[in-house]
Amino acid sequence: MKLYDAAWAPSPRRVRIFLAEKGITVERVMVDLRADEQLSDPYLAINPRGAVPALELDSGEVICESAAICRYFEALQPAPTLFGDNPLDIGRIESWTRRIESDGYAAAVYALRNARENFKDRGAPGKWPTMPQIPELAARGMIMWEAFTEALDRHLATREWIATDAYSFADISALVTIDFARAAKLMLPERCHAIARWHERASARPSAAA
Repeated sequence: MKLYDAAWAPSPRRVRIFLAEKGITVERVMVDLRADEQLSDPYLAINPRGAVPALELDSGEVICESAAICRYFEALQPAPTLFGDNPLDIGRIESWTRRIESDGYAAAVYALRNARENFKDRGAPGKWPTMPQIPELAARGMIMWEAFTEALDRHLATREWIATDAYSFADISALVTIDFARAAKLMLPERCHAIARWHERASARPSAAA
């Protein structure tokens, strides 16, 4: 199988961190986003949506979306579990992952794609018709980011990890989100001491460098 990857994009990084935690090695094919290789005909034949990552199986079938790819590998190799090994932990991890994606990651995407000049007419990732920037969405992203980090900081005040007592896919998702948000100039508020402590622990894991 082949994993179509990109060096600096957040979604491929989420898969790389997950695989590193699992100790899984997969052949990687790098896609040059700066050259818009993800929108080239050869790559669109693999993933018509024009987004990374994508996992091409030996059968030729392609799995897209970072969370789906990680779910696939979790099913292939359950241990060490990162999606939970009992019903309650599975629910907790899923709940926090969805919240991180919808509140934190979406905020960063709104702020980045609707404010940066190099994303003019590309308001969403992947292959779309011309999509103008909407400044109001950038402003919304900043408001969402403030609310997200405040809520996450309160949650982490008495916890080591986000969803359960162990490092999980929710922590991977939050780490990638917070690091990616810097590209949109969304920084952690200085008052978020609990997130800062958590981020230091998460970033110290060898997988964070994957």
